[in-house]
Amino acid sequence: MNFRMQKADIPFRIVLYGVLLIALVIVSFPFLYVLFSSFATTHEMNTRGFFLLPKVWSLDAYKYLYFNDLFTKSIQNAVYITVLGTAINMVTTCLMAYGLSKSWLRGRKTLNFLVVFTMLFAGGIIPQYLVVKELHLLNTYWAIFLTTAITPFNMIVIRSFFQNVPSEMEESARIDGCGEWRLFWTIIIPLSMPVIATFTLFYAVQNWNTYFTAILYVNDPGKWPLQVFLRQLLIVSDTGLELTAGGYAFGPPVKMAAVVVGAVPMLMIYPFMQKYFNQGMLLGSVKG
Repeated sequence: MNFRMQKADIPFRIVLYGVLLIALVIVSFPFLYVLFSSFATTHEMNTRGFFLLPKVWSLDAYKYLYFNDLFTKSIQNAVYITVLGTAINMVTTCLMAYGLSKSWLRGRKTLNFLVVFTMLFAGGIIPQYLVVKELHLLNTYWAIFLTTAITPFNMIVIRSFFQNVPSEMEESARIDGCGEWRLFWTIIIPLSMPVIATFTLFYAVQNWNTYFTAILYVNDPGKWPLQVFLRQLLIVSDTGLELTAGGYAFGPPVKMAAVVVGAVPMLMIYPFMQKYFNQGMLLGSVKG
């Protein structure tokens, strides 16, 4: 019986793997094109037209970026925003999620409603900009950190995970004299590592790809994160970026190389976080 069932599944699996293979090619082809084009020469990209593998392999595009001060500074800014911003995101999100997960918290339903309300209706860009301006946070990274400190969806999923922690474990800790802060940091957080790792990855990707908020609040080119620099690089004819750096000329491969550098760090981190990803999402979505 099992043999017949497996044999009957063969056509379905062939179709399934075929569809997945086609999807893989569609998704990976643009990235491979950008990756290989970054190793091409400017002359080849300007004269050859569309191609996948370059005839002449060159590192000139990456050397240009290496000697470009604005690019190296934007990398440092992106790392700074990602590390500190993700830490702020996770601390504020976990603290709020833990508080709202407690049924004894006064006003809990009202606060939960306000969180959900922000997912449906936003205050708008202009009011938010005016608030940031009045707080004298323009042209500072705090304008980015504070306006994106908590994502409501992430908070709700983490809150649901905290609600699944057995109440008997918390009561036992309190009987042993464990305070609320100690309970949170030494018991709840270690038990919640799958969901914390998952949303740390979410927030890290969000901060690494910071673009709109940086354009809105940061005007100093020396404080631009990588994604804003990349945007300026792609429209280099309208900017003051130098067309030469370290003796290497700017050309189309430089744009491709910048895209690769911007994408690779997150692609390298994801495999190490993948084992927590599915587990964290499933555990956090058991209860609403």
